[in-house]
Amino acid sequence: MKNTMKYLVLGIATLLVASCATKFKKREITDTVMNEIYNEVKTPYKYGLVMVPTDNSYKMDCPSVFRKDNKWFMTYLIYDGRGYETWLAESDDLLHWKHLGKVMSFSKDETHWDVNQKAGYISLQDPTWGGSYKWNKYDGKYWMSYFGGNTTGYEAGVLSIGMAYTKELPTKPHEFERLPKPVLTPKDTDVSFWDNSTMYKNSVIEDKERITGSKFIMYYNARGDSLNPAKGAERIGMAVSNDMKTWKRYGKKPMLNHHRGITGDAFIQRINDTWVMFYFGAFWRDWNQGAFNQFAVSNDLVNWKEWKGANLIESSEPYDNMFAHKSFVVKHNGVVYHFYCAVNKAEQRGIAVATSKDLGTSQLNFVTPPAKKEKK
Repeated sequence: MKNTMKYLVLGIATLLVASCATKFKKREITDTVMNEIYNEVKTPYKYGLVMVPTDNSYKMDCPSVFRKDNKWFMTYLIYDGRGYETWLAESDDLLHWKHLGKVMSFSKDETHWDVNQKAGYISLQDPTWGGSYKWNKYDGKYWMSYFGGNTTGYEAGVLSIGMAYTKELPTKPHEFERLPKPVLTPKDTDVSFWDNSTMYKNSVIEDKERITGSKFIMYYNARGDSLNPAKGAERIGMAVSNDMKTWKRYGKKPMLNHHRGITGDAFIQRINDTWVMFYFGAFWRDWNQGAFNQFAVSNDLVNWKEWKGANLIESSEPYDNMFAHKSFVVKHNGVVYHFYCAVNKAEQRGIAVATSKDLGTSQLNFVTPPAKKEKK
């Protein structure tokens, strides 16, 4: 009887292990899988603008969306001619948003390395597709990664990556504390040909499976490989950390590389057991096409297979007829919301959303730009 029970217990354990192995077995990323993911994430219905400047003195950019206490919140950037600051907004339905205030402002002390640029993005969010979209803590703090610099102008000068944090609720506007020095710069000793000029958006997730051997992964895009920085390509690479404070580049090669134009602004979601990177491209397919949003897929967070089909988002409306780019994508109550930066030919810049279900049309519009004066 004892032996019978012993083998019965062993048999059940074996079945459970086999079941778990089957459940979490990573699929080969075939064209069929790529098509499945495309059909899951596509958003053919453009709802329109959801956040616009109240006048033409500033521009909005780069939304990051999270959920807390049954409300939605968005961090986003405002550029006013001096540089970027990071702001906060809230919503009940993902379509109608109210500005709350700043979370990272220009520094009063001109000696700060990031005095004129603080472009922030939430870190360590629950990456589960259709999940909680909770902003998770580490070490008792909510973290943001950001790119900063001391030069005035639109993404001007040498930009580096810093880390900011708060112990307070991130749903209330207040200034995040910042580490005193950048954690990654284009002047570090371990830079490569592709990130030795300047650095841009960054996105941090937890690597729970320790695929990279570290706790945290940062995806970032940077420009390099040109004596003339304005002509260098942008690519997406990786850095890793175990404490959110000390970061090291992962390998010497970028994760996504199109050798010209821009490949940037990675945002990571986990759909079932497959990792999906939403990103934008510009000027590497067709110099006249502008900017567009695409995706890539991975089993290991390091090697990515790119979707070669239709763009997820591209210019098609008067409010985004110059650029439609920079993704933040969530699925809630069966509907996919693809937030993006919309830029028109008057160079007005706001935040728009496209959805997987027809939810109507936004009533928001850009403020009418001033008429151009005729040359005498």
